[in-house]
Amino acid sequence: MTSAFAPALAGFGTGLSLIVAIGAQNAFVLRQGVRRDAVLAVVGICALSDALLIALGVAGVGAVVVAWPAALTVVGWIGGAFLLGYGALAARRVVRPAGTGLQTAGDATRSRRRAVLTCLALTWLNPHVYLDTVFLVGSVAADHGPARWTFGVGAALASLCWFAVLGFGARLLGRFLARPAAWRVLDALVAVTMIVLGVTLVAGA
Repeated sequence: MTSAFAPALAGFGTGLSLIVAIGAQNAFVLRQGVRRDAVLAVVGICALSDALLIALGVAGVGAVVVAWPAALTVVGWIGGAFLLGYGALAARRVVRPAGTGLQTAGDATRSRRRAVLTCLALTWLNPHVYLDTVFLVGSVAADHGPARWTFGVGAALASLCWFAVLGFGARLLGRFLARPAAWRVLDALVAVTMIVLGVTLVAGA
């Protein structure tokens, strides 16, 4: 039973590590949550978008591996290198923090339509989201072979849980995430997770 859930847990941890970072999308979701403005719509867009992109990554990279088994080695090296790079950047933020937490100040989003359009832009016009969800999650998922879709489900659930907590728990999380020390702890966890995953991918390539 434990082995059956292992890929899902691995996907959950990977997805959470990639999504938990100070960025425009997280700042927007938190800001909407603090103001209680179109929270359900914003959380739904972010979670569904990530689920779709993760599915594309798992299907695309997985299909390439099935058609060309040697691609798993290439994907392992490239994906591992990216994960190690991301881990190094997170570790750098721990050692040399920016000095500010996640800011929620700014102009209020007064309409649901504007909130939805802003959320879509922050999600689909961000090039990093494709690297994270399509390539990185897809490459790590491919390493799980037949269980790659279970891994993908875990990653999608991580996205849903994170955005739900960030949006609906914003009133409680706002003060905590505004502290630079809180993000140093999160960055430390992200760095460790990414570096371990990166080493695993490279070693197995």
